[in-house]
Amino acid sequence: RDADEGALCAFEYMSGEGVGFVLRHIPGTALPLAAPAAHYCLIDLATSRRDADLPALLEATLAEALEAGEVTDAAIASSAAQRAAMWRIREEHSEAQKREGASVKNDVSVPVSAVPELIRRARAALTALVPGSRPVPFGHIGDGNIHLNLVQPEGMDPAAFLARSEEIMHAVNAIVRDLGGSFSAEHGVGRLKPPMLAEWRGGAELAAMRAIKAALDPGGVMNPGTLLP
Repeated sequence: RDADEGALCAFEYMSGEGVGFVLRHIPGTALPLAAPAAHYCLIDLATSRRDADLPALLEATLAEALEAGEVTDAAIASSAAQRAAMWRIREEHSEAQKREGASVKNDVSVPVSAVPELIRRARAALTALVPGSRPVPFGHIGDGNIHLNLVQPEGMDPAAFLARSEEIMHAVNAIVRDLGGSFSAEHGVGRLKPPMLAEWRGGAELAAMRAIKAALDPGGVMNPGTLLP
């Protein structure tokens, strides 16, 4: 809405599979809606304006979305405890996936407008690549950063599944590239993705990174093996 864009401080996406894993594995969690759904958004509003009426703003926005068929159900936290319970569903995603089995993690970003297409295309590509696998996209839809994780098929040997990590990541990255995104998002390049850096940021960009690294750390003692291949 155009009413108060600055009030939106979080807009998180969660898939039905991911929320289901949390409810299954994390004690004390509960779905604050009447029925499960395929997709969820967690929206957090805040403002420093004393005259702002955030509940009214949110209710009006949800009413429009419900009427348009963009939203099927909603729950609004009426206390700090309810807010914390909703956020816990989002924050326990990684732990719940761990308890469900081995997973290959992809931390990528695309333009915000391309997030729905990323999720649709990646889900189709990954389930075709590893039949029975379970895509669990979630993350910061407000800035286009999605954790497009893939959980192993039920009953599959975890080691055999993780041995396919590289092809799984390449399948996701091919879609990300086509959508004008980046192979690396909030968690950076780190130790996992340096082999991909030359393909995405090669030539002059990579040379500049190396020059800066050499100038600041000529002995190579600062976090060696991270970022630069």
